[in-house]
Amino acid sequence: MQESIVAALVRPEPERNAGDLLAERAALTPDKVLFSVPGPGGWRDVTCAQFEAQVVALAKGFAAAGIGPGDKIGLMCTTRYEWILIDFAVWYAGAILVPVYETSAPAQIYRELGDSAATAMIVETAEHFARFDEVHPDLPLIGSVWQLGLGDLDKLVDRGRLVPDEEIERRRHLAVGDDVATLIYTSGSTGEPKGCVITHSNLVELTKNTALAMSDVVGTPGASTLLFVTAAHVFARFVAVLCVYAGVRVGHQADTSRLLPALASFRPTFLLAVPRVFEKVYNSAEQKAESGGRGGVFRRAADTAVEYSTAREAGGPMPLGLRLRFRLFDLLVYRRLRAALGGRARYAVSGSAPLSERLARFFDALGLTVLEGYGLTETTAPATVSPAGRVKIGTVGTPLPGTGVRIADDGEILLRGVNIFRGYWNDPESTTRSFDGEWFKTGDIGSLDEDGYLSVTGRKKEIIVTAGGKNVAPAGLESVIGANPLVDQVLVVGDRRPFVAALVTLDAEMLPLWLNDHREDPGMSLAQAAVNPAVRAEIQRAVDAANSRVSRAESVRKFVVLDTQWTQESGHLTPKMSVKRDVVLHDFQATLDGLYSA
Repeated sequence: MQESIVAALVRPEPERNAGDLLAERAALTPDKVLFSVPGPGGWRDVTCAQFEAQVVALAKGFAAAGIGPGDKIGLMCTTRYEWILIDFAVWYAGAILVPVYETSAPAQIYRELGDSAATAMIVETAEHFARFDEVHPDLPLIGSVWQLGLGDLDKLVDRGRLVPDEEIERRRHLAVGDDVATLIYTSGSTGEPKGCVITHSNLVELTKNTALAMSDVVGTPGASTLLFVTAAHVFARFVAVLCVYAGVRVGHQADTSRLLPALASFRPTFLLAVPRVFEKVYNSAEQKAESGGRGGVFRRAADTAVEYSTAREAGGPMPLGLRLRFRLFDLLVYRRLRAALGGRARYAVSGSAPLSERLARFFDALGLTVLEGYGLTETTAPATVSPAGRVKIGTVGTPLPGTGVRIADDGEILLRGVNIFRGYWNDPESTTRSFDGEWFKTGDIGSLDEDGYLSVTGRKKEIIVTAGGKNVAPAGLESVIGANPLVDQVLVVGDRRPFVAALVTLDAEMLPLWLNDHREDPGMSLAQAAVNPAVRAEIQRAVDAANSRVSRAESVRKFVVLDTQWTQESGHLTPKMSVKRDVVLHDFQATLDGLYSA
């Protein structure tokens, strides 16, 4: 059994709550810019003192509207400034927030609000309200419903003007560390979503320890980040709290079609992203170069970047030829990509899925160090992260201070520490099954190296055992195949089958560009592209690249290119864009049977 435990860097303070993190920051640096809000004239700054004043004003509104300490409020909203404002205002009012993914179907909204016993709901748009309204009659506990698009936050502020400051200060101090800070429902990639009870101590202690462990990222003068991943997810939610505590300037941009202009104007020093974002940036740059007749130059630049990163990590003298090539491609390619990300980004924190080694090395050579991390909703987001000055590409780093990692005899990753949730809401049986003493059983498979760096190889439930008895972890194969610009999603299959195969969906956004660059009809449909020889040959190249990393028994022998896409609306993807394996296997059973019988 392997084990790595890192002691906490700060003394625990069990009497503190998450609201204290903002109060402390506002008292320490009242004039420091904490947020920048997008508007017609550019970014409008909001100082610590201004933000806390807005939080107090909204908390008064909640109090005037009848929200009491311990009440639960649902929130369905895209990633924007108001999300964080509401989050802290709910804490200042003594209440508990229940985030609902903005893409949730009415049935999901009903389940989460009903299960949590929420008594109020906040939605952003009329479309969000329409989905909620379908199930509102079946949620008798929910009284007040507010909509951001109708200016209801301003109305709440007006309503709360007569509530005394002392009442909000009293409420803000009611919760202690053991109390519930929020209920966050899992994305449901491995079954029905479950409500995770995250305590105030989970947030406070993890935040304080992470701020010290990642001081190179969040503690440098002028540190800033642009959040664009969904704020309902524990990953972005924790980082937002961390930035408030550390005094990091934060902007928001939920519309990914406007992400590049936002990055260029906001100019963040670090990014928070999932691997799919890095794949999109790389693939878009490659296709843009291809369209401009510079595809060969880009590919050589990419190869040089990977070679340069590898050589630098190995240490020793850098070959002169490699140094000269790198300088040339820096002028031709790399600096343009850095500029596209705002020109100041030095770090990117990546989580939720494995990032391919090639992409990690590519961005590393550009000067953007990707710090991979690992965590779950049950761990309040991160449990491990790559140390800024000691990155080991291919791992998800070392345990954060105050946390520990253990590898069980069967390879399962177990976690313990200040970040581990209290348990599943209204589900004591699942809670009991998920713990081995103080250790939380993640359901993931991995290993620790001699320096305590964790590598994650896949989900325990997703390990494929072929008819020949070979154990195959699909995540590594899926990561390489999915990095191809034509691929949107991929699912490697083969459990109790004679060989490993794959289901592949095409990226509808990249497909026309790729077809045009390869002198194919850019207007062809997904169905036509799925059987197009050039497209299939490109997918085969991606499969070959994945197969080159494994034994023949583990390699993908056949694949099917589907003429449809997997989406959240189709029920095949979670809100964080993970494939729901069981749902796909069920819905495409006939396709799989045909693949194996052919």
